[in-house]
Amino acid sequence: MPSLTHFSGVAAVVGSLISPILLAQAPKPNTARPETYAQTITADDLRKNLTILAADDMEGRETGTRGQKKAAEFIAKQFSTDGLKPIVPGADGKTGYLQPFTLYKKTWGDFYIKSGGKQFAYLKDFLANGLLSLPQETSYETVFVNYGIVDDKFNDYVNLDVKGKAVVMLDGEPKNADGSSAVSNTKEPSKWGKPDSWRSRAQVAKDKGAAQIFIVSASNGDEFKRMLTERGALQQRFNRLSLKAGQENVGTVGTFMVSTDMAAALLGKSTEQMQKAIEQIRSKGTSSVGKLAGNVSVKAERKDENVQTENVMGYIEGSDKKDEVVIVSGHYDHIGVSPDGQINNGANDDGSGTVSVLELAQAFAKAKAEGNGPRRSMLFLTVVGEEKGLLGSEYYADISPVIPLANTVCDLNIDMVGRVDDLHQNKSPKDNYIYAIGSDKLSSDLHRISENANSQYTQMELDYKYNEPSDPERIYYRSDHYNFAKHKIPIIFYFNGLHADYHRPTDDVEKIDFKLAEKTARLVFYTAWEVANREERLKVDSSKP
Repeated sequence: MPSLTHFSGVAAVVGSLISPILLAQAPKPNTARPETYAQTITADDLRKNLTILAADDMEGRETGTRGQKKAAEFIAKQFSTDGLKPIVPGADGKTGYLQPFTLYKKTWGDFYIKSGGKQFAYLKDFLANGLLSLPQETSYETVFVNYGIVDDKFNDYVNLDVKGKAVVMLDGEPKNADGSSAVSNTKEPSKWGKPDSWRSRAQVAKDKGAAQIFIVSASNGDEFKRMLTERGALQQRFNRLSLKAGQENVGTVGTFMVSTDMAAALLGKSTEQMQKAIEQIRSKGTSSVGKLAGNVSVKAERKDENVQTENVMGYIEGSDKKDEVVIVSGHYDHIGVSPDGQINNGANDDGSGTVSVLELAQAFAKAKAEGNGPRRSMLFLTVVGEEKGLLGSEYYADISPVIPLANTVCDLNIDMVGRVDDLHQNKSPKDNYIYAIGSDKLSSDLHRISENANSQYTQMELDYKYNEPSDPERIYYRSDHYNFAKHKIPIIFYFNGLHADYHRPTDDVEKIDFKLAEKTARLVFYTAWEVANREERLKVDSSKP
């Protein structure tokens, strides 16, 4: 057997011949200290950028609006200034920071009701609870069904065939002489007397085959007009955005809230007759006014309006593992301007996450400029349309990823950081925690890296409350990381929890704890640094709910 000394001598000779070539080709491990760059992420920088991004002149950054586009320009400029590369292919062959795409706004077209020789308009004369689509004017016979109640004690549909007809009913429930509920016989209202009872009575009517449902508001004329104004302010929930044109899950049965005047027209009576009938029904349970029936025609057209919008992203190319990419994401859109003119600045939701992404981008860009760039590439992705249903991240992940999803190692998503929620107000310290959501659901590697980074560098409380499958808020499914997770790409969602200013004009910069935001962003940095520089790609070895 040859001696070990023999092999050592041969190795030394061969090594002297080939080692220069191997050394030239071998990857150079990143030995830089991550603290050097993590420390460039500061509370002062976060505050400076958020003061711009969440200012009134951004007009709440609602998707598709002038304010959102102004915010997109600000983010793109920051990426450019910090030395990140544009990566989105353009029609002119050049690359850019903006990823434009089209959303389709679902709105009402012609929407009216005709009866008794009059035409009634949406939000002027009536409200619609829910969506329907009747592109052609359609006529129905109307029939009155008292309160529309069916339970053990009352059945307002006895001897009535309402199939294919439009039913008209009173809001509320019958009362006893002492004002108690005639259904429950207590001072407490039954389910038919509660504010959301329209859902129950509408479902009963649909089960009976009703084609349209009209509920007569108990409010007087002035109160009803105020309700129209207030509810009209919420009509945006029916002006939905979608990535697809012409597709909505809507039916043909509408539920409308109408005034006494409109109910009179629907049932072929004068307003005075209708008021008398209502008074008699409420006091005696029956009316002597005569048959309450008539005819109505309804048209409810839904249409699409094109909305142009854009994700914004900046790219740092890796070294020897540059074909693989680590994504750091946050959504920069918010909910815009309230109907009363108040601006929802969205400092926490998700201005805080967006400026955190900018700070991480700057830190990695500095490392790259100093020759310590990441081995894997980094994509800093700020998406739009999160408030409309995670649409920007869906567009990126499902339709147009600029880097193939197969090459995407993980997504670290930051949404609503820097505010202490109610659950931590009484803890000590109260401002040293972060909800880490999803870290273990797809990759044990990522979960371990997250915990090690925190243990070594930031020492925050990693709260896994919202990581539980039993979480009633279903937070795991409610931010942009989910559009990567559904493709089996490991994720972590960083979140400080809900608070009283959520989706309100009071979500302002002054309420952000920038030291908490700084610490969170540094934790994300250390996690991203390890994922980007480690030898092995993250294993996808879990499938937890």
